[in-house]
Amino acid sequence: MGIEQEILDNCHVVAIVGLSSNINRASNHVGSYLKSQGYRIIPINPAETSVLGEKCYPDLTSVPENVDVVDIFRRSDQVLPIVDEAIQIGAKAVWMQEGVINEKAAGKAKNAGLKVVMNRCMLKEHIRLYRR
Repeated sequence: MGIEQEILDNCHVVAIVGLSSNINRASNHVGSYLKSQGYRIIPINPAETSVLGEKCYPDLTSVPENVDVVDIFRRSDQVLPIVDEAIQIGAKAVWMQEGVINEKAAGKAKNAGLKVVMNRCMLKEHIRLYRR
């Protein structure tokens, strides 16, 4: 089993950093899909109050429940502080979406015991693994 499948099978609470209410944004499409597949999504975006019917939080440390995986829709140079927060809240995994690559942040997350996926789309991986 690959790391993507391990995360998708075992991590059911997904905090989506950068989730937008704009239906034309990839984050909205991915969040909507994950929610439709039974995942609990938690929007993280200081510019939003709610997205896809879920209360939005300004950062990971403001979330009042356990988070399994942190799905990141931010520029690569903005990932390290998000990984620091993911470690701080005890997340099990960090998932950087397509085009999001930060080796230093990935190494830090791995050293802290988190599973890491980088430069992959959670929606596309779910479809690849489960919708054959």
